[in-house]
Amino acid sequence: MPTVPQVRVPRVDDLVWPLMRALKALGGSGSNEEILNKVVELESISEEVQAFPHTTDSRSRLTYNLFWTRTMLKKAGAITNSERGVWSITSAGETMTEEDVISGLSRARREDSQARQARIVVAQEETAEDQFDDGAGETLSSDWKRHLLTVLHGMEAGAFEKLTQRLLRESGFVKVEVTGQTGDGGIDGQGILRMTLISFQVFFQCKKYQGTVGASAMRDFRGAMQGRGDKGLFVTTGTFSNSAKQEATRDGAPAIDLIDGDALCDLLKQLKLGVRTELVEKVTIEPEVFADI
Repeated sequence: MPTVPQVRVPRVDDLVWPLMRALKALGGSGSNEEILNKVVELESISEEVQAFPHTTDSRSRLTYNLFWTRTMLKKAGAITNSERGVWSITSAGETMTEEDVISGLSRARREDSQARQARIVVAQEETAEDQFDDGAGETLSSDWKRHLLTVLHGMEAGAFEKLTQRLLRESGFVKVEVTGQTGDGGIDGQGILRMTLISFQVFFQCKKYQGTVGASAMRDFRGAMQGRGDKGLFVTTGTFSNSAKQEATRDGAPAIDLIDGDALCDLLKQLKLGVRTELVEKVTIEPEVFADI
């Protein structure tokens, strides 16, 4: 019986120097998506590897590993990020060689390990995964997002279509209809987005995916839209491959806007649609104040 070839996704250590090269190729700074695309280009990463899913996260394994790579490179002092989620090489990182970067990464790991051992856990033990936030609104293991995606995955297909309909209405669309049916070529519904002076008819497709949506889904969706409209919206609980993103914005073809699982969670939170945000008071004791009295 022939063996099934294993997909090898680059690990964090494999991505350290490619990520630095990607940032340099981008002129010293770039967004998460730009970095991902440039790493894929420079390393010639196949569609199969890009689409390989993570076992517990809605993102692909490659995107997941790149998150950790950015996090560790930031701790090593090689890169930093702004509040808007743009990453850039630090002045120290500009002069680092590949050996310097790897050495800095090892040092950051040792320091992080020591910090975890010294940390006093008050409420409950946290996993290392929950302790990282790259400061760009991209907390890797946001428990609420993971929980929300689990709930969404458990919905019936028809219910998920109605949720998308509600989401579009809450976002300002009018005349939103769910039209999905067998033989409709993947179109689940349509709506009208009115601007100040003009309006757009938008066709949408909403799919519950655990993994990554590829370019073929974009082509099929666009084919179903042919002659019916010039704007599409694809909503999924999964992620989109690099080639899917390129196909969605291909020159000369009707544009397709993409909302992946992470963005869907943020949008539902923003619209307060099934997600409630509560402010929690945090009390911190400052012993030095009492010592100075």
